[in-house]
Amino acid sequence: MKYVIVTGMSGAGKSTAMKMMEDMGYFCIDNLPIPLIGKLVEFSNQFSAKTKKVALGIDVRSGAGLGEMKDVLEGLKNYGPDVNFEILFLDAEDEVLVKRYKETRRNHPLAGQERIEQGLKKERTELAFLKKSADYIIDTSQLLTRELKGELEKIFIQNQDYKNLFVTILSFGFKYGIPSDSDIVMDVRFLPNPYYVDGLRAKTGNDKEIQDYVMQFPEAHQFLDKLEDMINFLIPNYISEGKNQLVISIGCTGGKHRSVTLANELYKRLECKKEFGLKIEHRDIGKDALRGK
Repeated sequence: MKYVIVTGMSGAGKSTAMKMMEDMGYFCIDNLPIPLIGKLVEFSNQFSAKTKKVALGIDVRSGAGLGEMKDVLEGLKNYGPDVNFEILFLDAEDEVLVKRYKETRRNHPLAGQERIEQGLKKERTELAFLKKSADYIIDTSQLLTRELKGELEKIFIQNQDYKNLFVTILSFGFKYGIPSDSDIVMDVRFLPNPYYVDGLRAKTGNDKEIQDYVMQFPEAHQFLDKLEDMINFLIPNYISEGKNQLVISIGCTGGKHRSVTLANELYKRLECKKEFGLKIEHRDIGKDALRGK
């Protein structure tokens, strides 16, 4: 019998993940009292023969029982090879969690009369041992629901080697500001600007004409080669340090031509790597059009 303990920060997507696990064929039990986990395992032989996978949702709502979780995890090891358990920890940046709480007008379960930030601080302290013990950590700060589903399928259906890192390649325009969540910022304004070429201004880096224009310059290929080499060096080191999210921002003047083209090219070079999650966003691609430029 395989057990997956689904836990993490409140607002990081545990309930959504549990629904997805159910769609993957897991028998899901949310917020089971922690002292009963051992009993559940003991009676697992009475489950339907079709039930081979169980997902257990655990979070700070377990209250004082959370302190028993370490002993429960140790106890599960005594059931031998017939009981296999893993821990999935869902996390997100505090700023993102606060925003999610404000959008839903819910209060954090540990905040009481205090601010949401104080509740998150207490929760991180209480869940620190679970995150440290986790087999998989997914940071949902940048993830859409379908992207979270894709990451879970990699782990629990495709059984891919997962290193707990999700990489976002983000194109942007410097005139609209550098993305505040950037880890790496690259400036590609050294390349000629298609904005000043007749017939190209209205097009974007998603159009072949712009791609052909930008990539005709040897410097564009040299830049991508050097950037890819740097990323291939950095990612294993980020993973070893426990980093869960990496945002690589590539900027040009308006975020419409050069940055979009090079972000797309970098994505193509990295998408074959299955050991980390990958997505691409073009933050400012349509802003010039909205301003009539």
